[in-house]
Amino acid sequence: MPYLLKTEPGVYSFSDLQRERETVWDGVTNPAAVKHLREMKAGDRLLIYHTGDEKTAVGTAKVLSVDAANPKVPVVRIQAGKPVKEPRTLAAIKERKIFASSPLVTQGRLSVVPLTEAQWDWLTGA
Repeated sequence: MPYLLKTEPGVYSFSDLQRERETVWDGVTNPAAVKHLREMKAGDRLLIYHTGDEKTAVGTAKVLSVDAANPKVPVVRIQAGKPVKEPRTLAAIKERKIFASSPLVTQGRLSVVPLTEAQWDWLTGA
């Protein structure tokens, strides 16, 4: 299943992930977001979304491993992918019917959001 991960680019950007190649996705405390992290599996596709002033989907990544031994703080290792062909802004996302019921739109503060295949394809330009 694909997921979207939100990050403040001034704190940790997609460029930072590309430079480091891999990282542990941490700092998530919202119970719904933590639940989505626990549900991830190695190989799941990820979309990195910059919050703040940008509000734009910018690049891809994938899950390398998930250690959910501590269910309140799952350790999710991710690997950088590539920038998306056409970065998609939140305004453009909200215009698409396929996102009408998405937590990306309905729960704006949720930092880990599951995506449908159609949403993934549109966001990545696949």
